[in-house]
Amino acid sequence: MQLRENLVTDTGWEIREESFNEELLINNGSNYMTGNGYLGYRGTFPEWRKAQYVGCIVSDTYDNADGKWEELVNAPNGQYASFAVNGSELSALSGTVSKYSRRLDFRYGRHHRHMRWTDGGDAQAVIEDDRFASYGNIHLIVSRHRLTAESAGTVSVSVGIDGEVWSLHGEHFSSYTPSADGDDVYMKTVTGERGTEVVVSNRMVLDTAAEPVSRDLVSEERRILRKLEFRLDEGDEIGFELYTVIYTSNDVSDPGAACARDLAQAHEKGYDALWDEHTRVWDGIWDRSRVDIVGDERARTLARYNIYQNVIATPAHTDHLPIGARGLSCQAYQGAAFWDQEIFNLPMFVYTQPEVARRMLVYRYKTLDGARRKAARLGFYGAFYAWVSGDTGDEICPSYFFQDVLTGRDIRNHFNDWQIHISPDIAYAVWSYYLATGDWEFLRDYGAEILFEVAQFLVARVYFKRDKHRYEFVRLLGPDEYHENVDNNTFTAVQARYALRAAVDAYVMLGEHASQQREALSDKLGVERSHVDEWRRMVELIYVKEPDPATGVIEQFDGFFEHEDITPSELAGRLIDPGEYWGWPNGIAVPTQVSKQADVCQIFTLHPNDYDWTVMKANYEYYEPRTQHGSSLSPSVYGTVASWIGYTERAREYFVKSCSVDLFNTNKSVSGGTFIGGIHTAACGAAWQMVVFGFAGFELDGSTLRFRPDLPPQWDSVSFFLEIRGALLDVEVTREGVTVSSRAVSRAPVWVAVGDPDTADALELKPHSSVSVER
Repeated sequence: MQLRENLVTDTGWEIREESFNEELLINNGSNYMTGNGYLGYRGTFPEWRKAQYVGCIVSDTYDNADGKWEELVNAPNGQYASFAVNGSELSALSGTVSKYSRRLDFRYGRHHRHMRWTDGGDAQAVIEDDRFASYGNIHLIVSRHRLTAESAGTVSVSVGIDGEVWSLHGEHFSSYTPSADGDDVYMKTVTGERGTEVVVSNRMVLDTAAEPVSRDLVSEERRILRKLEFRLDEGDEIGFELYTVIYTSNDVSDPGAACARDLAQAHEKGYDALWDEHTRVWDGIWDRSRVDIVGDERARTLARYNIYQNVIATPAHTDHLPIGARGLSCQAYQGAAFWDQEIFNLPMFVYTQPEVARRMLVYRYKTLDGARRKAARLGFYGAFYAWVSGDTGDEICPSYFFQDVLTGRDIRNHFNDWQIHISPDIAYAVWSYYLATGDWEFLRDYGAEILFEVAQFLVARVYFKRDKHRYEFVRLLGPDEYHENVDNNTFTAVQARYALRAAVDAYVMLGEHASQQREALSDKLGVERSHVDEWRRMVELIYVKEPDPATGVIEQFDGFFEHEDITPSELAGRLIDPGEYWGWPNGIAVPTQVSKQADVCQIFTLHPNDYDWTVMKANYEYYEPRTQHGSSLSPSVYGTVASWIGYTERAREYFVKSCSVDLFNTNKSVSGGTFIGGIHTAACGAAWQMVVFGFAGFELDGSTLRFRPDLPPQWDSVSFFLEIRGALLDVEVTREGVTVSSRAVSRAPVWVAVGDPDTADALELKPHSSVSVER
C-alpha cells in the first residue's frame, strides 16, 4: 500500500501521482478510471495490454465463460496506441521515466498522462495523452495523443483494437472478426453463452505537420492495427485524436452500422466540440450532486471523488440494468446488484436525481420474475430477490464463493439463500423513494407490485411460534456475513416489519386513489384481503429484539452474546494463513462476537427515529470494537452513527476511512481465493450520505426538512442540493445554522426545521425564496 498525501490536489477536483509505481497497476487501474454508466474504461495507459489489466467493461453484456461466474465482458481495447522510438517500445514499464505525472480530473472525468522517456540510448521523447468516456454519446471514448521527439530518428505509431484483454473468469468470446473500412477499423466479437455481438471500432485522425513515410494495416486474429512510421528531427511532434465507439446487439440490431455512423459524427465534430458536449452534461450532474465542504480540502476532494465514482457506475441511461457492486471498474462481483444498490448507492439519487433513482427501481420491477423464480425454486412464493442480480433478476451468486486456503476445498456459503433481507431492503428503497418524491405513478404502476410480492415472500418465509405467539425469521444471514444460519437477526426483522407496513399502506392508498388498478393487480398476484390482514398481523407480531433495559444494547441474533467476546485484532492472531476466510462454516470469527461489518448499527442509519440517542450510543460503543470492517460498507455506517451521538472526530475519521477505501488501497483485493478488487461503489455512494444524513443531520419528516447538524471542527460549512417532492433546494450548513434556498423553478413549498422535533418549529419555504434557521 502506498498512501500518498499529495494524491489530493488543491483544486478539489482531481487526484494525481507524480511517480510511477508498477505495484499499483490493479488499484490505479480502478482509481483513475473513466466511465459514463454504459462503459467503464480502466485507468491504464494506451500502450498497455492484458498483463497490465487493461479493461473496458461494457454494461448489458452478461455472459458465463466458466460455468460458474455470470459476469460482464471486458471488450476488446479500442483505445490501443503505442509508440516506438528508433525501434524501442515506449512504455512506463521500460526504459527510464522522468517528469512523470498522471491525474484524473473527476469534475469532468478526464484521464491525463505526461512523461519524459528514454531507453538509455539515443531514443528519447516526451508523450502526453488524455482520454474521456463521453456523456454526450455514451458509446464513445475520445482521446488525444502527442509525442515530441527529443532526438532525431524513426518513430513508429501503432493504433487500433487489441482483443488481448484481462478477463477474470475465462474467455467470453467465441469469435473475433477484425476488419477495416476506409479510415475505420473494427473488431466484431460474439459471446459464447448468449451469442451477444459486441462491436468495437475506432478512427485515428492525424494532427501533425509531419508526413508518415509508410502506412500499413496489420490484421491478426485478435488485433487490428494501423502502423505509421515517421522520420523526425529533434523537437518535431506527432499528434492524433482517437475516437472509439462500442455497440452491442443488445443496444441495436446492427452494431457495426451504428459504430460507423457514430465514428463519422465524432470526426465531424472533433475533439473540442465533443469535450464541450461532455462537460455540459457533467455541469448538470454536479449542479445536483455536488457536496462543497469549506475548511477541509482533503474531505472536500474525497467527497467529490466518491460521488464521481457513484455517478459513472450508474446506468442512468436505462431502466433494465443494475448498479454493480464494483461498478464498471472490472468484472469482480459480476457487474451485478447487491443490497448495496438500494441502501448505499440509491439515496444520493433519490434526493438529487430522482429520475435516475426511479430507473434503478424500475429495474427491480423488471426483474420481479427472476425474484419469483428464485422464491419458487426454494419452496416459497412472492419475490425473493437475488443476492447477486444481473439483467434478468435470476440468482447468479455462486453457492461456492470462497476457497479454504488451508485445504484447497470450496466453501459452501449461503449468501444466495439465507440472506433474505435483500427483499425487504428493496421494499424499503421503494417506499423511501415514494416518500421523498411523491411519485404516485411509480407507486401505482411499479412500486406496489414489488411491495406486495415482497410481503408475500415474507409471509411464506416466516415461522409462527404458537407457544410465544409471535413470528420469527430463522436460518438467516444478516449484514454481518461471518455468522450464517442464525435465528432472529434483528436487522432482518426490522426491515421485514417496515416492508410489510409499506405494503399495507400501499394497498390502502391504491384502494383510495386507484381502486381499479388495485383490483387488477390483486387478481394478477392472487392477493386477497385475507393476505393483507396477515401482513397487518405480522407487523404487530414480528419478533424484534428490544434494547436490554440495563445496557441499551440490542442482541444481533439469538445467542450472539453467548459467543466468545474477543476483538478482531486479537482474533487475527489465530490465523494460520493470512488468506483464510473468517466466516461460515469454519472460519475463526464464527464462534465469536467479531462481526465482518455493521449489523445492528445499520438499523439506526435506516430508521433513525425508531431509537433514541442513548440506545444508538450504547450499541455503537458495544459493536464498534467488535467489528472487523472487513467490508467497505461498514465504515460509513459507524461514521454516520458517530456523527449523531456526538463523536464528531471519530465520525470524521470514519468518513476519511470510507472515502479512501479505493484511493489509499486499504481493502484487500482477494478474499478466500476470489478476486474482489475494483471500485467499492457502495462506499462511494455512502460518501454523500455521510455528509448529508450524518454531519448535516438531514432527514425528511413528512414534508419537513429537519436538520440536526454537527460539523467536524475542521469544517467551516457544507453545502449541497436536494430535490424534495418538486422543490429544488440549495442547502448551506454552518456552525451558526442552516440556510435553505428554493429555486425559482420549484413546484411546491416545503418546511424547514433545525433541531429536535419536540422543540424546533418548522418554517415554510416557498419557491424562489430562502429561510435561515439558527442552531
